[in-house]
Parts: sequence; C-alpha cells; structure tokens
Amino acid sequence: MMTLKRLRYISKWLIVILLSLLPAGMFKLEAQEPPPRPIRITPTAQILSFGAFYNGAGGGTVTIDPYGVRTSTGDVVLLGLGYSYSSAMFEVHAHRGTVISILKGPDILLSGVPSGSMNLHIGNTDPNSPFVSNVNFNIAIPLYVGGTLTVGPPGANPPGNYSGSFYITIVKE
Repeated sequence: MMTLKRLRYISKWLIVILLSLLPAGMFKLEAQEPPPRPIRITPTAQILSFGAFYNGAGGGTVTIDPYGVRTSTGDVVLLGLGYSYSSAMFEVHAHRGTVISILKGPDILLSGVPSGSMNLHIGNTDPNSPFVSNVNFNIAIPLYVGGTLTVGPPGANPPGNYSGSFYITIVKE
C-alpha cells in the first residue's frame, strides 16, 4: 500500500509532467486590447477656389493642385492680379502610427449664378493617400485637396459665381 506522503509526491510530479505537455501559448498572458483610436477631420477657412478666368468658345479646364498651383487647358485664360485661388485645406488629427486613406467623392455639379453649371472633379491630395500620422493626436496634420473644373463655352458657362460642396472620406486602416 502507498502511503499518503508517497501519493502526494507522485501527484505533484504528474501535475508537473502534465503542465509541461500543454502548449506554451496557454500560459501567455494577453494584454487588454487597446481602446479605439478615432481620427478627426475639420475643414478650415481655406476653400477650393479656382479664381477668375475667361472661357473661350471651346471651353477647357482649370486645375488647382494640392500645392495651390493653378493651370488651364483649352480656351480658358486665367486672370491673375487681384483674384485669389487656392486648394482646399483640412486639419486631420490622428494618433501617431495611424494609417489614413482618403476616399474622394464623386464628381459634382457646381451651380452658377445667374445661370450655368460646371463639373468639378476632386483631384490629388497632399499628403498623398494613404499616409501615416507621425505626430501626436493634438497636432493637426494639414491635408490639401486640389481639383479640376470643366468649363464649357460662354453660352453654357456665363460669367458669375459657381458654388457647390464636395465630400471626402477619411478612413483609418
């Protein structure tokens, strides 16, 4: 017969042997999943503006790149002195290391006053998509957005003010 002391000794060794046969990952302590890290985008006072131009009989395009450089094609003549133009600017707040993608909305139709309409295509951005935040959340990352305006002949696009809204979506990856 086995004594109680010998039985305890054997059972301790059986437990040690059984534990050593278990997968090593079973004893790994998992850290709690980090909290969600939201991002925030805010428009600034700097809007996408194509400035003043004259459209000839054939029409054409006016493009503003994300750096604020304006160019034209076709029969569009850019007017410079005294007329401002700019890319749109947004402020993005994201935690360091967050990968951010920019989804551009569809082309939109700008309505003119007194009449007419022009097509706006959202262009490139600076920084390019996707990009990684390399600053803390409390520091704004400037995001510049350009676009291309398709201009028709003067009959379709008479002089006036054209306006509309465009949408971009910021995706945290």
